[in-house]
Amino acid sequence: MERAEHPGPVVNAPVVPGRLPLLGHALQLWRQPIAFLESLQDHGEVVRLDIGTWPVHVLTSPDHVHAVLVQQAQRFGRGRVFDRLRPMFGNGIVTTDGEFHRKQRRMIQPAFHRNHIAEYTEVMCRQAEAMSASWTAGREVSMVTETRQYALSSVAEMIFSGDLSRPAVAEVHRSLPVVLEGMLLRAVMPKSLDRLPIPLNRRFDTAAARLRQIIDQVIAQYGTAGAGGDGAAQEDRHDLLSLLLSSVDAETGATMSPEQVRDEAIAIMFSGTETSATTLAWIFHELGRHPEVEKRVHAEVHAVVGDRPVRPADLCELTYTNRVFQEALRLHSPLLFTRRALVPVTLGGVSIPAGAEIAYSPYALHRDPALFPSPTTFDPDRWREGAERPRDHRYVPFGAGAHKCIGDSFAVAEILTAVASVVSRWQLTPAPGVTVREVPAGIPQPSELPMIPVARR
Repeated sequence: MERAEHPGPVVNAPVVPGRLPLLGHALQLWRQPIAFLESLQDHGEVVRLDIGTWPVHVLTSPDHVHAVLVQQAQRFGRGRVFDRLRPMFGNGIVTTDGEFHRKQRRMIQPAFHRNHIAEYTEVMCRQAEAMSASWTAGREVSMVTETRQYALSSVAEMIFSGDLSRPAVAEVHRSLPVVLEGMLLRAVMPKSLDRLPIPLNRRFDTAAARLRQIIDQVIAQYGTAGAGGDGAAQEDRHDLLSLLLSSVDAETGATMSPEQVRDEAIAIMFSGTETSATTLAWIFHELGRHPEVEKRVHAEVHAVVGDRPVRPADLCELTYTNRVFQEALRLHSPLLFTRRALVPVTLGGVSIPAGAEIAYSPYALHRDPALFPSPTTFDPDRWREGAERPRDHRYVPFGAGAHKCIGDSFAVAEILTAVASVVSRWQLTPAPGVTVREVPAGIPQPSELPMIPVARR
């Protein structure tokens, strides 16, 4: 059995109190998932909870999470949640492990090179300017809706460009929100429920089929010569789909099939929409709650950007704005990630058998007072140069190691571009009489977020 260094005897993981027959801890997790996950550290660094009859080992120590994601990564696979996502994502970078995952990552990584991020930033800027220009001073806007529309429009235009792809962009706007909602539910629901003839399943199945079909059509229209391996050049339409179709594995010379390109495009849509939109909404919420922080962000944006549109080179100069992004993502992190032990392992003196499901909560880790003093305080300066910042492996909003989010730089650009574009024109103030709550999801979302744009003088 492989094990991490730990003095003393090896034991089984303690079971979290409150387990019910058949249900396990599912009721606690369903009723108050955020509070329940935060409470787990009180019971140990590696604890066991049961979701129905499904046992899960939860890691509450950043050192154990780092061991799973980086130091002993080869001993762990994706896990059950990712198995449940495979019918939608196929065998792409989001759901696979091992050599196939490494090959796909090598082929996709160039699409997120800084030169391409700069091209995508121009698209993001256009979409952010359009969002900002659509508002009227003093008229309430829903930032949940606005940020989701911005992220959706940006990702759709970056994947598909030109007149040829307009039907695909329209279909993404229509179907992707339905697919996103259904994916999050299916990730945690028993597989047996997928076939029930209920409206939720019918909406998901229809939207998913439409999304796959329209992407297949666009790929066929783009021409699959480059993906088919006959050596013909793939036309570059300066969008992400063209990059995927023309990508070649430098080590093997392999290309991606049209089906593989479709799966990766869907995964990028999923990754580049929901998390970015939600984080952006939380940033505007925090800026509205902290006028002194908003004032500093505006001053920095005015000094760097001025009255012109945001340029890619501006983003690295927005250092304080980037700290605001880091702090918002710390406070409002993804709720749960999973892995699966491929061999027997020991973490912190706790024995974990092969095949066991493992989970960790970035949300709970990032609010641990032992790791982040005053954890519920929104403090961008905890990330400033010279501050006593937490070690890198204690901050894992994008994961870590071989499966770290491949589009993290994409997400940073998407969010900073929107923040800079909006604050240069508007000051967003909270709508009176509204209490914003966290709604559990893949990344907790604002219950509602009406804000009032006030024009800059």
